[in-house]
Amino acid sequence: MSIAFTFPGQGSQAVGMGKNLAEAFPDARRVFDEVDDALGEKLSALMWDGPEDKLTLTANAQPALMAVSLAAMRALEARGFDLASKVSYVAGHSLGEYSALAAAGTFSVADTARLLRIRGNAMQAAVPVGAGAMAAIIGLEQDAVEEACAEAGKGSACQIANDNGGGQLVISGAKAAVEEAARLCTEKGAKRALMLQVSAPFHSALMAPAAEAMREALAEVQKNAPKVPVVANVVVAPLSDPDEIAARLVEQVTGRVRWRETVEWFAANGVTTLYEIGSGKVLSGLARRIDKSVTTANIATAADVEAALAALK
Repeated sequence: MSIAFTFPGQGSQAVGMGKNLAEAFPDARRVFDEVDDALGEKLSALMWDGPEDKLTLTANAQPALMAVSLAAMRALEARGFDLASKVSYVAGHSLGEYSALAAAGTFSVADTARLLRIRGNAMQAAVPVGAGAMAAIIGLEQDAVEEACAEAGKGSACQIANDNGGGQLVISGAKAAVEEAARLCTEKGAKRALMLQVSAPFHSALMAPAAEAMREALAEVQKNAPKVPVVANVVVAPLSDPDEIAARLVEQVTGRVRWRETVEWFAANGVTTLYEIGSGKVLSGLARRIDKSVTTANIATAADVEAALAALK
């Protein structure tokens, strides 16, 4: 049995996340303190007490979700769990890739929090509010979605941002182009084309200024080889070289999150169980739709930690 740990992305946040871990495990509590200290503010208070609209802001949600994931990891490790000997690969969905890298020791928790704050602010600042958009396309083949994006784009950004599997693709780019591509996808037979309530056109060419900001930030930070290989979003391949990892993180800002292919890669390379580490169950749901042969489990609470330790002996 081969195991991979996966780490959720934006959209999995919820007020109250991580509080149970902090109350049950001193090591988990210290993660939230580290993140608060790194950011110079009480992000943990926002996570546990809200308000939800402020937690949902990109610059807050990204480090907050990482904090919960790393708190869960520290809770496991405090009980003797060893990532390197128990887990074959780690991966994360978009910002979750940073959580995966922190879990694997490539970045410190404090540096990861600061990187994600920079990332969130840079992504928000890259495009004026209202100039970009994203849409979920349900039930249409990837080739047809790419054709619609190319037809609608014609000089402005419009591309597939996320391949989430289960017949769900997310497109991103300039607002008018995305709206037109969504209309074309419906014409081509999509079951649904739903405009998303997002603050920026993530994972599109319009994020180029944010990619440059991350290039600069990643050049300055201490990077270690991960304890286990990280399967990167943009290449769907296991990486261990810190400089290549950083380069792929820069590409990821404007590139596609290839999550369907990541789950398929896991299954093809002997992974039988995917654990989702942190808030929510989004990745577990996607995995079940992508490959029903893969078992999924979640670690978000103290009870989950105990169940995982029993299963991972």
